Order: sequence, then structure tokens, then C-alpha cells
Amino acid sequence: MNEAADRRGLAFGVGAYVLWGLLPLYFRLLGPIDAGEIVAQRVLWSALLVAGIVVAARRGRALRAAFADARALLNLIASAACIAINWLVYVWAVLHGQVLAASLAYFLNPLLNVLLGVVLLGERMNRTQAVAVALAGAGVALFAFGSSWVALGISLSLAISFALYGLIRKTVSVGTLEGLMVETTLLAPIALGYLLWLGAKQPMAFEQGPDMAGLLVLAGAVTTAPLLLFSAAARRLRLATMGMLQFLAPSLQFLLAIAVFGEHLTPARLGCFALIWAGLAVYILGGRKPGRRGAAPTRA
Repeated sequence: MNEAADRRGLAFGVGAYVLWGLLPLYFRLLGPIDAGEIVAQRVLWSALLVAGIVVAARRGRALRAAFADARALLNLIASAACIAINWLVYVWAVLHGQVLAASLAYFLNPLLNVLLGVVLLGERMNRTQAVAVALAGAGVALFAFGSSWVALGISLSLAISFALYGLIRKTVSVGTLEGLMVETTLLAPIALGYLLWLGAKQPMAFEQGPDMAGLLVLAGAVTTAPLLLFSAAARRLRLATMGMLQFLAPSLQFLLAIAVFGEHLTPARLGCFALIWAGLAVYILGGRKPGRRGAAPTRA
């Protein structure tokens, strides 16, 4: 791999995680709107945009193969359910002033992946990983002690749904673009049905004017652009580099929560993040020892 490819890969990777980190700013522009309506619009416009990319890239054959593979389709149904839950909880959290809780979830994610590997895949946890997971567990306990049950529920549901999503997608031999197309296609009828049901009850956000309509249409690009950047970066960068870049997004969300949205960082929350960061430091430094390689994250 040449130096130019490395530079492009790094630019793509940084771009992907910066866009994911700045997502709260976009969702705050949409509020106050029903979180379900935002997610439904996100699903529909993402499906349309990805369909256009699939056609332009002539990936129709790979997409048909994904739909024809019964086992892959069942796994993608499960991953679609996980990412729908993740999107819904995340948007609700941002709209209700819980960006700190959301950022905690994505700091937890690498350590939760280790735990899921032990519990679901029968993998062995080495001493470094055990220390890292124990520190993360202590951080979550402290967060539960110093925060509301709502905030704790947001962090755990986001972390678990995203970790399960990554675990499922890791086992499916379907490309990133085709996988997203299948997932959004599966979710589109539910999203459309929800919008029709909601529209029969109350005025829709789409009817608030061209500015709001434009922001909702932008949801497709907001969803797809960082994913494509991530995919391009993953082809050019080492797994260890991708693993380090993933902390850009929750770090930006953490800073936005404090500096822009005015969320309060209590001593208990600060202690929680300190324990999580310590766990991540142990995990990363342990993974850099000879003979060990970190895994790149999967992001929706």
C-alpha cells in the first residue's frame, strides 16, 4: 500500500468519524420533532439514495444475490432491527438532552465487543481485556449511581444494539452498500406505515416548510456519506488505525454535549468517563503488544 493511499484512507476515515461525531448538531436542527418521524424519514431517504448509488455503481447483481441468500437475509433482518433500535434511541437521546449518555455508549462499544465475543462466540478473554472490561463495568456502575435510569438505559441500549449490529454484520458475506440497501428496504415499509399513521393524527414535520423538508431529505446523505467514507477508509488503512479513529466520534459528541448543549458533567459522570477511558487505554495498549491485532469497528 503506497503513502498516497494511506493519506487518502486517513482522510476518508477522519471524515467518516467526524461526520458521525457531528450528527447531534444535525438532529438538533430538526427538533422538536417526533423521533420516530425523523428515523422513518432517515430510512426512506437513505433507501432511495443507496438505491441510486447501487444502480450507478452497477451493483444490482450483488444486491440480488444478497436477497436470494436466505441465511444472509435472515441475518440482515436481525441487523436491520438492531440498527433501527439504535437510530431511534440515539435520535431520542439527542432531542432530549442526553448526548453525554449517547457518547458513553460508543466509548463502551469496543469493550462490549470483547464481552460479546466471550459470551456469544466462546472466545477467551485475556488478562488485558479482563482488566479493561472490569474498568468499564465499574464505570457503568458509577454512571448508574450518579445518573437517571433514563440515561443509563440510553447508554446500554445504544451500546448493546450497536455491538449486536456489528456482530451480525461481521458474519454476513454481503458488501457494505448492498447490506445497507437490504436493511433500509426491509425497514422502508415499516417507516412508511408509521409516517402514514402519524400523518393521520397530527401535522407532519415535512409540512412545516421547504427548510424543514430539505433537512429531512438530507437525512439520506447524512446516513450514507459517512458509511461510504468509512468503507473507503477500511480498504486503505490498517485495522489498528481504524480502531483508533473510532474514538473521534464519541469524543466529538462528548465535547458537543458539554460545550454546545450545556449538559452538566457531574462528579459521578466524570468518574464514569475516567474509568471508561482507563479501560480503553488498557485495551489499546494491550492490543499493541507484538502478536496482537485490533479489529476495525463496523458503523451504521
